[in-house]
Amino acid sequence: MKKRKIIIKFLARFFVTYFLLLAVYNFYLKQTQRTGDVFSCAPMTKMVAFHTYELGKLLGFDTYTGQHESELSMKFFVGDVYASRIVEGCNSISIIILFLAFIIAFSGSLKATVIYGLVGTIIIYIVNLFRILLLSLFMYKYPEYQYFLHNIFFPGVIYGTTFILWIIWVNKFSNLKRKKNE
Repeated sequence: MKKRKIIIKFLARFFVTYFLLLAVYNFYLKQTQRTGDVFSCAPMTKMVAFHTYELGKLLGFDTYTGQHESELSMKFFVGDVYASRIVEGCNSISIIILFLAFIIAFSGSLKATVIYGLVGTIIIYIVNLFRILLLSLFMYKYPEYQYFLHNIFFPGVIYGTTFILWIIWVNKFSNLKRKKNE
């Protein structure tokens, strides 16, 4: 009975947190994205595209980004070649929401939850920037591997990172870990 209560509590916390954060994010998107005569991505998507461009520049690559004229995406160029597009789903917010919902559901102390949530968010964000940059560079150089790179390899990188962060959270910082040690 006690295990069932723990599972129900976890699921309730997870889904309440997940859907609350998702609702806030969807409201943000509705307020900031523009379609029609002029297309404009949400500031978060623009920021991810800009940071990816800056990362490419920092690493010595000739990269450029700009708003797509006819859709909600940012064009990403390697040299003068349109290598990829960065859409809302590429900005890592959905994965960060999933990450945060999980650590809140398996809560630890408030301090540990807040700090780990911030550190994990930053790690996911940075891994995502490298993911977009490398995906764009590989699509520029090896366009024939686009399906594998975009749909299998690089999603594995970002979700794998998130999974590892969850495992660390549960084993090192969550209340579940503390209860096992008591």
